[in-house]
Amino acid sequence: MKALFPHTAQTRGVVVRVAVSFMPEQSEPARGRWFWSYHIRIENEGQQAVQLLTRHWLITDGRGGKHDVRGEGVVGEQPVIEPGQSYDYVSGCPLQTPTGSMEGSYHMVAEDGSTFEAAIPRFPLIGPAVAI
Repeated sequence: MKALFPHTAQTRGVVVRVAVSFMPEQSEPARGRWFWSYHIRIENEGQQAVQLLTRHWLITDGRGGKHDVRGEGVVGEQPVIEPGQSYDYVSGCPLQTPTGSMEGSYHMVAEDGSTFEAAIPRFPLIGPAVAI
């Protein structure tokens, strides 16, 4: 799993895994536009069902500029994830620099009504012509 999803965080039995890919066909470096897609897998290793209510992203570009993004659910859904199950989605991020990073959290509610922030691990956004 580590090879497929190299970035991982765990909070209260909720495991968030991330794989990221640079998208050259959607990028226009000559116009200052770089684009990445990211695949998120949210696994429930806990004992209760959990529901993802909102998301919070902190996106940092290569110049240190910060973009705070908040919203309801993910890709138009507020999924309920039963114990032992997972939820996957793919989304994207444009930047005006060839490097950056993303991290954040999901506001979750458990079956017993308790709420918590499930961490989304920090992951780099690196264009192919940029050395690490």
